[in-house]
Formats: sequence, C-alpha cells, structure tokens
Amino acid sequence: MSDAAQPTAAEVRAAADAVKTALDRHLQAVERRTGDDDPTVYDAFNALAAAAEVYDELLYERYDEVTPFEIPAAEDSLPPYAGPEEPHAVSVLIRRDYAVAEPARLLAQAQRLADLDPDGQDGDADAVAAAGAGVHAALGVVFGEYEADEIASRHKEFGLEEGDSTLWVSAVEELPEPGEWLGAPFDEADPAMVVCRFDASSVFDEEDELDGDLDDIVPDRA
Repeated sequence: MSDAAQPTAAEVRAAADAVKTALDRHLQAVERRTGDDDPTVYDAFNALAAAAEVYDELLYERYDEVTPFEIPAAEDSLPPYAGPEEPHAVSVLIRRDYAVAEPARLLAQAQRLADLDPDGQDGDADAVAAAGAGVHAALGVVFGEYEADEIASRHKEFGLEEGDSTLWVSAVEELPEPGEWLGAPFDEADPAMVVCRFDASSVFDEEDELDGDLDDIVPDRA
C-alpha cells in the first residue's frame, strides 16, 4: 500500500478511542442485562466487534502491527433466540465440506460399487463404466449409496478430506408439507430460530493452541 493511501495517525487514534467507548458500552450492557438473551448486550457485543475490526485494520495499515486479541465478527454469531420455549418441531440443517484429496481412491470406490450393483446404474453398461472414470460421476455414486453420516465417519476410505462443518437445530412452528421445501431447502433458515448449533473447523484447533497465552484477553461468548 502506498504512503498516500495509508490511514493517518489521528485516524488510528480515533479508532482506538472508538474501541474504548465500545468496551465501556458493552460492560454497561452486561452489568444491566435482563436475561441470557438480552438484545442490548447482543447489540453492544456486535458494536465492539465492529470497532475492534476497524482498529485492527487501521493499525496494520499504518504501523504493520496487529492486536493481540480477536473479537468474533457480528456475522459469526447468532442473534438472540426468538423461537418458542417448547418447540413442537425442529429442522436440522447440516453442511459438511470435503476436498477430493485422493481422486484415484474415490474413483476406485465408485467403480467397485457400480460393479457390485449394476442395476443401481439403471442397468446401463456405459453408466457402470463411467462410475470410475470421472470425479463427477464417482461422487454421485458414492453419495447415492451411503448416508451422509456414514460418509462423514468413513471419508478417508473415499479419498475425501474433511473441511468445515456445521449443524443447526432450528425450531419451526410445524412440520412443512411433504416436498414443500425440496426446491430450496436452505432459503428459509432463520438464525433467530436456532435452538443450538455445532461447528467443526481446523481454525478452532489453531485457536486452542493459543488459548494458554490469550485466556485473559480473548472474550468468550457461546
């Protein structure tokens, strides 16, 4: 970045002052909280996260320095739960990412499945032969044969490498009609209706390595 584009020292100082103000407001909100899901605390938390992000960015651009702590960004946290206290139905939303780390292993597994069950390929000899010839077809065969949970537990057998994953348990008023959401299964996901969520990511492993040094300065929010 050129010197002309760098923030001024005064801008960095103003951003630091904004963080101090946001910290004070966050503490005041916590001291006056009215419950576990107090929206005032949530708003103050997000304001603090935004102010810290701006300060960190300006500090780096001006001085090539970073802060020793990280506050999760607002978009990384869920809003206060706004669903019923006793949900009568739930939707479970799951996302799992995989890298095709060993294409040859994936192709071999898909070909083995196709050879064992040629009728599963509609009795089409070309389809059976194609199952192990390309990653696109092989993924269709493997994911069509096994449940998602089984693939998750056996992913290495299929030449897959785990990426991030998340599971949301979301309250709904009542079960949708059969087939109602199949065309767009995730479009109506409402973060405010999430009862609980479970995330898995290698980034958490990296953060755990730093916890011993950062326990006193990294804020923790479930």
